[in-house]
Amino acid sequence: MTENLSPVALALLGGGITFSFTALGSALVFFFAKEVKSKVLSSMYGFAAGVMTAACFWSLLAPSIELSKNINLPNWIIPAAGFLFGSFFIWVLDRILPHMHIINGSEQKEGTDTKLSKNILLFLAVTLHNIPEGLSVGITFGAFSIGNSGVTFNAALVLALAIGLQNFPEGAAVSLPLKTNGVSNFKSFLFGAVSGIVEPIAAVIGALAVTELTFILPAALSFSAGAMIYVVIEELVPEAVADEHNHFGVFGFILGFVVMMVLDVALV
Repeated sequence: MTENLSPVALALLGGGITFSFTALGSALVFFFAKEVKSKVLSSMYGFAAGVMTAACFWSLLAPSIELSKNINLPNWIIPAAGFLFGSFFIWVLDRILPHMHIINGSEQKEGTDTKLSKNILLFLAVTLHNIPEGLSVGITFGAFSIGNSGVTFNAALVLALAIGLQNFPEGAAVSLPLKTNGVSNFKSFLFGAVSGIVEPIAAVIGALAVTELTFILPAALSFSAGAMIYVVIEELVPEAVADEHNHFGVFGFILGFVVMMVLDVALV
């Protein structure tokens, strides 16, 4: 059945999954009267970081290396170059686009100077980092639609679920601070959920890119891995180990990595 779906439909399926998890995380504003305990957030961020790290290898880098064996170059060149370029690309966006992170209660503004409100900057931070995740989902579903890439539907679905799990705390990271700043529950939820809408859009772009230009697939997979690892190290890991409950973040990372490894090995 899935073989008959177009690359765009498959990308929207994957992007819809990741967007749904963002919305679910944002919905925490309806269940918590105050901020979530720091050790719970540390565990969530650590788990998300572990899941994403494992996904980057098994779902993106490993297929990129395997596909590169068919190219008349050492099979490490394209994966390495794509990985480095993906990381550099997100670094550039971080330097250009204004946004803000809150780590252990400390506000950290990044990007160009702006007079945008703190709420908008928080929203932009999550939206910015959702771009490479959406591209990754679209690229893997696009690779599956090609038919001879070695990427299975289950592999693409597992990656979408992994990114969705990572999006859950990110949705909460937008909505809960807004609630703390006096924004209504519904508006806080709406801001958090909408921050993930860029993922289905980026997924469609990624799917169309690899289906129209199939030769870029190995580079596109490793590019996505590099971009996501940058996000993991720059945002998720600091959040996971920001305070005295850092061991919750560490064990969350280990658990997330193992869960993703098991999913990739057992279901792919």
